[in-house]
Amino acid sequence: MRTLLKRLVAGLAVLYGAASLAFLSLHLIPGDPVAILLGPATTASPEVRRQISAELGFDRPLLTQYLGHLGRLASGDLGSSYQLQRPVGWLIADQLGPTVQLAVAAIVVALALALISAITTAGRHPAARALASAWELTAVSLPSYWLGVLLLTAFSFHLRLFPIIGGDGPAALVLPAVTLALPIAGVLAQVLREGLESALAQPFALTARARGLSQTAVRLRHALRHAAGSLATLAGWLVGTLLGGAVLVETVFGRPGLGALTLQAVQNRDMPVVMGVVLVSALTFVVISALVDLLYLAIDPRLRGAVVA
Repeated sequence: MRTLLKRLVAGLAVLYGAASLAFLSLHLIPGDPVAILLGPATTASPEVRRQISAELGFDRPLLTQYLGHLGRLASGDLGSSYQLQRPVGWLIADQLGPTVQLAVAAIVVALALALISAITTAGRHPAARALASAWELTAVSLPSYWLGVLLLTAFSFHLRLFPIIGGDGPAALVLPAVTLALPIAGVLAQVLREGLESALAQPFALTARARGLSQTAVRLRHALRHAAGSLATLAGWLVGTLLGGAVLVETVFGRPGLGALTLQAVQNRDMPVVMGVVLVSALTFVVISALVDLLYLAIDPRLRGAVVA
């Protein structure tokens, strides 16, 4: 119960910090929020502007606005969009599906590439290891926006293998998922390779080989499990950061989703939408962190006794 209570308190602290940072960041953006909401071509009179400011609470002190937002969030009320005039919960629910599809596809592709690259090169010939490290560093160094443009130009405009824009069908998911997965795969492969090489140098690996197991069997049945702990930690953290990459990727490929919704809300200073998306992202990170802790128990049975104790 003490462990569960600590996890709950930590999760609430993350949600509070995310909501506070989002609120302060939006208020640090220069410009009049009413003018941003009305647009540059508006002819609204000063009286109308003051009325809108009063209705949305922009004329109140910053601390009062902050406490009001926290109070509504604590009651589960995400509010309504200033621009779209729809409940924020509905907007997020409408756009959550495409983003979840993109994130799941990206993490599956990233894990597959990382496993193949690390398992086939860990402890192997230095040339193969150097070649694998080269593509991993390249993938990590490439900005997602530029990588997406390159893939779009090569495989959509020239080869015409995939759709140019849109989010319908499995084919439209391939290039965005690869764009989002390659930098993650590069980091995961490097961490997993170091863990595998460290595990292969342990006495249990020598014992397994002395019993007649092949190099592949030792890697898959013994070394991989020992190296999976650090991989799970990093993978859980990277999954929690996928939304930031999804903003750029969904913009490049013209896909619907939370990324496009967030970008539009930030540009229009639509605070309820931004706060709602930030809270969903923070909640996702908290849930994934808890799942990673449970995954540790499956990877390393020695931790189960420690939890029981």
